[in-house]
Amino acid sequence: METHLILVGLLSLCSLSLSQVCNTQLLENVDFPGMDIKFEYSPDADHCQQLCTQHPSCLFFTFIRPDWTKDLSHFYYCYLKTTTSGNVPVQKPLKGVTSGFSLKACTPELQPCLPNVYPGVDFFGADYTALFTADHEECQRACTQDPGCQFFTFLHEDFGTENIRFKCYLKYSPSIPAPLTVRRETGVVSGFSQNVRLPQQSTTACEGKLFPSISVPQSNLKTLPGVCPDHCRALCSAHPACTFFSFDSNELKCHLKNNKDKMETISKEGSTTGFPERFCQLDENWLKVAHDGVTLHGSDIRSELMDDADSCQRKCTEDPLCQFYDYLTEAFNGRDYWRRCYFKRTITMPAPPKITKLEKVTSGFQLRSCVETASHTRRVDVSSTV
Repeated sequence: METHLILVGLLSLCSLSLSQVCNTQLLENVDFPGMDIKFEYSPDADHCQQLCTQHPSCLFFTFIRPDWTKDLSHFYYCYLKTTTSGNVPVQKPLKGVTSGFSLKACTPELQPCLPNVYPGVDFFGADYTALFTADHEECQRACTQDPGCQFFTFLHEDFGTENIRFKCYLKYSPSIPAPLTVRRETGVVSGFSQNVRLPQQSTTACEGKLFPSISVPQSNLKTLPGVCPDHCRALCSAHPACTFFSFDSNELKCHLKNNKDKMETISKEGSTTGFPERFCQLDENWLKVAHDGVTLHGSDIRSELMDDADSCQRKCTEDPLCQFYDYLTEAFNGRDYWRRCYFKRTITMPAPPKITKLEKVTSGFQLRSCVETASHTRRVDVSSTV
């Protein structure tokens, strides 16, 4: 980030330990220079803070606000940052930015309520469908009611292109954890937290029909790492544009497909094909399975010594931040890593792939998470008074 920002003066040197302290403070016009992991797009500092909280190694961040005047191509940049010490080594004053800290040390809401709407802001890309609505409030309601929708952009009645005025674009980002890399590795046992949230629209159990040794070679929508056909089905069920999928057990890849007109199949050993299931309760038994000889590589939050893989999965399930894990057995090549459990996660909150300024539009997020957060708060309040 230092290559993009002109840093003016020294505000202070600090040694703020983030590993043990919950720090919710947002620092306006303060930059945490350097230490960048990557950048993501965010519409405001609160969303940027939630991204940092969900990123496995982010400890603090700097957000470029829309009033930034130095480099107009960097509006809405959320710079995720970390240090090996867990401390912020330096702060500097800088207009147009807001900095803050991960909420990992707090009690984070991992499906945060994002009620704000953003006039003059376009959540660019990630469209899967569109409809016409009277206003942005109705567009947001449409997004909230559609289980696949994570965020939206609405074009106002005075938008420049007349024939797409009042158009409401519904958009998607991943809500099911998919490890960055899945590969075979001797001496590793891997699996998922049993608290991973799967799509649910009914209490009726899904049939879970699969077609072994069948592949669909065409109509690719997206390819993701996967550990088993049921993981692949969950990924397909969460994506509103996925019409069927093929899981390749040799490459450990999940091929999401999109073709509403036809499904051309071929015989292929090691491949399993199936359909998304959106109107029933997905089978969660695959979350309990430990995969011997498979690593869900990367995305580490932390690690601990454990006696066995069962303890590792149990501890991952107890940790609200953990989505999946690797446990290294004695067969692993490297004594220093024996019996170590690695806790892992990816970002699964709504996250637009790009954000830009655009007149006569309004963007925002689904409000399903707000309803769930309110219900959880009520349950906590009731239990505390009993």
